[in-house]
Amino acid sequence: MIEKTDKRRRADLFRQRLDRAMTEKPLTQSGLARAVGVDRSTISQLLGDQGARLPNAQVVAECAAALGVSADWLLGLSDRPERLADLLAASLTITEAPRALIDERIFGWHREAAGYKIRHVPATLPDMLKTRAVMRWEYEPQLGRTADQAIGASEDRLSWMRAARSDYEIAIPCHEIEALARAEGYYRGLERALRIEQIDRLVALYDQLYPTLRIYIYDARRVFSSPVTIFGPLLAVLYLGRNYIVFRDRERIDAISAHFDGLVREADIGARDFPSLLARLREEVAKG
Repeated sequence: MIEKTDKRRRADLFRQRLDRAMTEKPLTQSGLARAVGVDRSTISQLLGDQGARLPNAQVVAECAAALGVSADWLLGLSDRPERLADLLAASLTITEAPRALIDERIFGWHREAAGYKIRHVPATLPDMLKTRAVMRWEYEPQLGRTADQAIGASEDRLSWMRAARSDYEIAIPCHEIEALARAEGYYRGLERALRIEQIDRLVALYDQLYPTLRIYIYDARRVFSSPVTIFGPLLAVLYLGRNYIVFRDRERIDAISAHFDGLVREADIGARDFPSLLARLREEVAKG
């Protein structure tokens, strides 16, 4: 009895989805019949038959191909109408990553994930945590006179993101935060006064935003991570420098989320202890 009910329900779903796909294409019964290679009466029967029978696999496959949907979706075996090739293409994309303060793609991903937890391993200190002076020092050589305009726009958008009710977890390698404080590596040439101001801003922001903002410090000699951002359950983005690799399939998002969980577990300094690290580094910079 249950088997008969299931078959009838699946047959009803097939008719509903076939009709929907024809409407959205759009394609008439005659047009679909020509594309599939059957009589118009066959398509009419597929749409009007109230029984529990389903068409044979060949007819289902030809209908799916003609309508640009997957056979699994027509049969109720999938909730996604896209064909497998289209799903694979959509699940992984590579896009250009412009070297600029304002990146419309990043902002778009944040808007898409508004309300979800954002988990981030940055390439450098995240822009949302930088002072205007540090952003100007970093971006003015390439943006020139437009740096102030770009910084202002960035602050406006970051304010939007902070109001979007998304929690932020950020994992930063220890050498990155120490290089900032000591003007080493990427931050070579950054004046002491700017470094102290930057650390003070981190202290103030963290005091204001914790626990909505949680920062973990890990040792890159023990565990490594490429720059990556996980936008809730929706997508995960790897940053290569000149390109982003964007994953939208659940399996890869879960795998990258598990990687981030590992960084948190391996962190030498947990979210609660981050202010203590800042205090130590500020004292070190002040003594100079």
